[in-house]
Amino acid sequence: MREYLKKDMRLTTQRQVILEELRKVTTHPTAEEVYAMAKARLPRISLGTVYRNLDILADLGLVRILEMASQHKRFDADMRPHHHIRCQICGQVDDIWTPLPLKLDAQSLDTPYRITGYELELTGICPSCQTASEPEEN
Repeated sequence: MREYLKKDMRLTTQRQVILEELRKVTTHPTAEEVYAMAKARLPRISLGTVYRNLDILADLGLVRILEMASQHKRFDADMRPHHHIRCQICGQVDDIWTPLPLKLDAQSLDTPYRITGYELELTGICPSCQTASEPEEN
């Protein structure tokens, strides 16, 4: 049974598999990584199909596109409100679920834009890279 999400926008088998595979992980994979996951279930799927369907799933509000600074686009199927942190060394991206004490006052921003939301990207060094960079004890 097909589910209709928006006008003329079906949740095709390919879209369903891509979404299911993305929902299985918390690693915020790139399109190439999603392609590898989907290809295990749909051997004939192409990378272009994965890219197109990830964009469609994002337009439908089922997937979030993370465009982290100077990194490949990454994808997140967890649509609950949260922020992300990226390791400056290895590029790993993790979720931050702790509410941050940040409130933007749109009136205080020097912009003619009507603010409709914001995304916060934190950067740091992940535990693995911290351990790898520690000097070894003799």
